[in-house]
Amino acid sequence: MDIDKTTLADLLMFNSGEDMSVFGKLDLCSTTHGSEQLRINFSTPLKTREEIVAVQQTLQLIIKKQQQWPAHISNGTVMVVEKFYDTPISLIPAHPSAMETYSYKLLHGPDFALVTYSAKHCFDFIKGFQHLLGLFANEDLPAPFKKVMNEIAQITGKPQFDIVNKSLKSEQLTKAQLLEFAHFIRYNFKHNMMGLVILYAQLDAWYGMAKAVQEFGLVFPEFVEHNEPVIAAKGLYHLLVQEPVAYDVQLNRKTNFLFLTGANMAGKSTFIKSVGASVFLAHIGMGVPAKQMTLTLFDGMLSNINVVDNIAKGESYFYNEVQRIKATINKISNGKKWLILIDELFKGTNVQDAMKCSSTVIEGLLKMKNSLFILSTHLYEIGEELKKYPNIDFKYFETSVVDGQLHFPYHLKDGISNDRLGYLILKREGVVEMLEKM
Repeated sequence: MDIDKTTLADLLMFNSGEDMSVFGKLDLCSTTHGSEQLRINFSTPLKTREEIVAVQQTLQLIIKKQQQWPAHISNGTVMVVEKFYDTPISLIPAHPSAMETYSYKLLHGPDFALVTYSAKHCFDFIKGFQHLLGLFANEDLPAPFKKVMNEIAQITGKPQFDIVNKSLKSEQLTKAQLLEFAHFIRYNFKHNMMGLVILYAQLDAWYGMAKAVQEFGLVFPEFVEHNEPVIAAKGLYHLLVQEPVAYDVQLNRKTNFLFLTGANMAGKSTFIKSVGASVFLAHIGMGVPAKQMTLTLFDGMLSNINVVDNIAKGESYFYNEVQRIKATINKISNGKKWLILIDELFKGTNVQDAMKCSSTVIEGLLKMKNSLFILSTHLYEIGEELKKYPNIDFKYFETSVVDGQLHFPYHLKDGISNDRLGYLILKREGVVEMLEKM
């Protein structure tokens, strides 16, 4: 899936200042390197159905074995392993006798302490991989998982690691055995150990994803083969909303354009981001926040949500809106499957101009049958003239006034909103009264 940084930012995929993000919510990795790899996974959505299904199957396998996941490899263990190679120390004897071990301890006390401490963590590191190999030995592994496990088996299959296999804990080794083990690790195995660090980062990224699927009750979407794009979801909601209201979403070739209306704060932006975030998560093999979701593979996704002006370049808000729409049209004219998300089109110009520009853009986009569109607007009036197009679906979020207070149920309904609540909000917030007293 082709997706740009603007769309990732619009969908709150990554942290922006102190804002919560989807990545931050789902990052349950146990190591720093795992989190870094997970960020890479989030930045590179997969391109084929086979790749996505393989990741889904990998996460399902890890969920199945989660309670038996090795505790030997912690973030501290990985840090010690890496630090061991960066710290200068006196030469470690290769096959020390008890006397040589005692001499090394006597003559190089601080180095001896560091070496034995590091050796114990390296022992735990290898032990963790041996545990993982045994844990999944009899499973039919998906291709990416199998590749990682085969590389681990090749690296850890050295005869020098028999001592790890035969001992339950590093405390069972003598000081001489620890020094011999440390000698091999430091002088003959650095490249391989760093390779294991990288491999565990990927395993931990998958483990974090699998743990998030369980903790947040996510479901794996089903990808279907269709020439036209499809999204069908039940009980879809946004991960970052504390008490979310779920939506049902149906977009396909017959109704590929969703025209969304409703007052400010009624839920339009959250709905758009919910759909976009779930489609994106589906394309990295992740579970999605929904009861059920079926979709086709998308070639790309673009959003037009948080457009900003550029004072340094002298570019207005409206100009940048136009440029974003222009870039979107250029992208989706290739006939491939795109999901386009637009929130409040042409906010940067006057109402009459915005209505004319919006109608022109919408009528043009309606011609593109091989993409799906969700567009929200305050310009309810243009909805009437768009009803002649059979492939547009009209939905709105209702707002009610109870005892002078606004009530937002966040339920998606059929039709076009007729709410006009701007003045009520102005009055409710005391602005009208403040102005009257001036």
